Amino acid sequence: MSWTTSIAIYFIVWWTVLFAVLPWGVRSQYESGEEIEPGTDPGAPSVTGLPAKLVWTTIVASVLFGAFYAAYVTRVVTLDDLATLWGLLR
Repeated sequence: MSWTTSIAIYFIVWWTVLFAVLPWGVRSQYESGEEIEPGTDPGAPSVTGLPAKLVWTTIVASVLFGAFYAAYVTRVVTLDDLATLWGLLR
């Protein structure tokens, strides 16, 4: 696998993990008991914690990508195995 393909796959994994991590620990203005800012929805988050979420996203995405890359390099799972699993080959 070329390094550009690896970067592209890591980028896709990172974004997918980011969308899974975004809801972690979010509390709305209403839930946190804070005064609701005029012009905002009561369900809008009061504190997003985005820097911590970016760090966690990078850690989780790196572990996942490392596991998939190791499986690819050592040929634990091949494309023929996946095609057979999905019923594309008999």
